[in-house]
Amino acid sequence: MTDPTPSSADEPRMTPAGEVGRFLLEDSPPVSSSADPSSRILSGDLRSAILFLALPVLAEQFLNFLVSFVDTYLSGRLSAEATSAIGTAAYVNWLAELLYSMIGIGTTALVARHWGSGEHKDATRAASTAMSLSIVFGSIAVVLMLIVAPIFGGLLGMTGESLSLTVRYLRLSAIGHLFSCITLVGASALRGAGNMRSPMWILGMVSVLNVFFSSGLVFGVGPLPSLGMDGIAYGTVAARGVGCAAMLWVLLSGLTELRPRIRVAAFRDSETVRRILKVGTPAATDSLLMWIGHFVFLWMIWNLDAGSDSSATYAAHIVGVQVEAMNYMPAWAWGTAAATLIGQSLGAGLPLRARQGGREAVLQASLLALGISLLFYSGADWIYELMHEDPAVREVGAPAMRLLAFFELPLAVAIVYAVGVRGAGATLFPMVINFAGIFLVRLPLAWLLAHEYQLGLWGAWLGMCIDVALRAVAMATYFHRGRWIETKV
Repeated sequence: MTDPTPSSADEPRMTPAGEVGRFLLEDSPPVSSSADPSSRILSGDLRSAILFLALPVLAEQFLNFLVSFVDTYLSGRLSAEATSAIGTAAYVNWLAELLYSMIGIGTTALVARHWGSGEHKDATRAASTAMSLSIVFGSIAVVLMLIVAPIFGGLLGMTGESLSLTVRYLRLSAIGHLFSCITLVGASALRGAGNMRSPMWILGMVSVLNVFFSSGLVFGVGPLPSLGMDGIAYGTVAARGVGCAAMLWVLLSGLTELRPRIRVAAFRDSETVRRILKVGTPAATDSLLMWIGHFVFLWMIWNLDAGSDSSATYAAHIVGVQVEAMNYMPAWAWGTAAATLIGQSLGAGLPLRARQGGREAVLQASLLALGISLLFYSGADWIYELMHEDPAVREVGAPAMRLLAFFELPLAVAIVYAVGVRGAGATLFPMVINFAGIFLVRLPLAWLLAHEYQLGLWGAWLGMCIDVALRAVAMATYFHRGRWIETKV
């Protein structure tokens, strides 16, 4: 039986800074959902509203997961060095994408607040500024990748074929960051307005094209040449270019209610820029700190293969991280749904609905996480047999994946709450918690267990899992105390 959920008619509309404590304890009877998306988000059945927002993002995330899955699979057909290169490049590309997140997270929060308040012109102005900024930040990302490509492989201690493949892949795929930045910031603006389907179709198309282009160019299909690792990079750039063109066409042709414009005048709107960066900068800093922590973690695992002619442990880690996206992607989808509902609800003066929306999103994501946990535990051997031809990679990876299965539920809880409160503009606390978890828990424990106690990849992942569990507790406590409701954007 569905728990009763509040409606906008039953909950008084007031600023979140008001009687927060009273709203956290009130309950109201359910109302029927509306066919209108905005009405469904703000006043419809809460469970249906979260599903309405999350399922398109989940479809998009699944197709995006398919890209990384296929890239890892393709590299596994080439060599362990190719798998290492693809995995390392994914981490380095994440660094460039931090620039997008600075704009995208701030855009979603600001557009959602305006949209929930009925200030559609202000929402469009914010989206216009964000789209203009995306061109600048995307260009910076391209230059950054061209410069730093050889640095990161060296930091890990890579040599020979692994290093050369990593550098070449990063440089060949660099221009794709300009396309991605424009596309993803546009998607962030649309989601803030409650439009989840347009980003789903566009980014889903990008993922499907990426799989076809990369697969065809790696092995050579029909008239396409066989390019090996280069084919993965070229396929990625081609698909992202098509997606960028599609996003610009959707936004600029007026097909959606939100109609931003890319214009030079947007850069003079200093107040909107400040508000976007006020929310986005802590989130980007959070992601940067996480990236540094993950890169150090990656270095630890790379060094587990030190003195060996094989990179089996590192390749097993890359496979495991890619497969774990099966849980990460629904958690991110439900977190994004929570962020949109929370932002619009707070903009409409409905803090109780915002809080219950976050709880409902966690519940739904947790049910999926439990199913994925069972798959990881029972299917670990099969997963590694599918993903890699090297028996040494399978031998290292399967036991570690069984350990990972026990921590998929706290991972989902941590992600949904952290992404959800960003919809309220609350980005500082998640940053502090992530910093403490990675640098004070994960890295020390991973080094101790993997290197000092010589537990290898299993020990490193145990340190990672303990970090995730503690962060889940911290984020759940923060959410339920409700201080994020008072955040100003």
